[in-house]
Amino acid sequence: MNNMYKNYLKPILDFLLSLVVIVLFIPLCLLICVLIFINDPGPIIFTQKRYGIDKNFFKLYKFRTMKMSTPHDTPTHLLKNPDQYITRVGKFLRKTSLDELPQLFNILVGQMSFIGPRPALWNQDDLISERDKYGANGVKPGLTGWAQINGRDELPIPVKARLDGEYVKNMSFLFDIKCVIGTIRVVLTQEGNKEGGTGSN
Repeated sequence: MNNMYKNYLKPILDFLLSLVVIVLFIPLCLLICVLIFINDPGPIIFTQKRYGIDKNFFKLYKFRTMKMSTPHDTPTHLLKNPDQYITRVGKFLRKTSLDELPQLFNILVGQMSFIGPRPALWNQDDLISERDKYGANGVKPGLTGWAQINGRDELPIPVKARLDGEYVKNMSFLFDIKCVIGTIRVVLTQEGNKEGGTGSN
């Protein structure tokens, strides 16, 4: 039953839901685009190389939250005093997780799922190695996931990988619903939201 959900029902739900949400959020996304450009003129969308299913790389989309003067292709946690590079609009987008909205297009084209392990950064080989132990690299990365509602950025990498493994083991429609409800709680309460955190501390 879980394999049927993983291989057939989940991809269909991801496609249909991402399409519906994209249409519903068009006005909000247009407003965000205008605010980003007014605050710091430049590209609206930020792309970053991330690990996808089976450790294949893909380009992840986000609303740009950093100033144009930010060193190129440098992860936030590697910047010295990253707060100085985040725009005023960017701080709000990150706090509310609205900067993640463009990943709906990653879901629409089948690179991501709504629920799954968060896509690791291109330089997070330690996290990828830990996930290998639990088979967590063999599923599509998610917009949110089990680890995100159980510690988010504050989790050490071994714990994050173990939780990703728990998700893979228990993947089901009801478990995904549980993750969605947990995500709403985390976003509203800002639990475990550590700027620039990667789980390596």
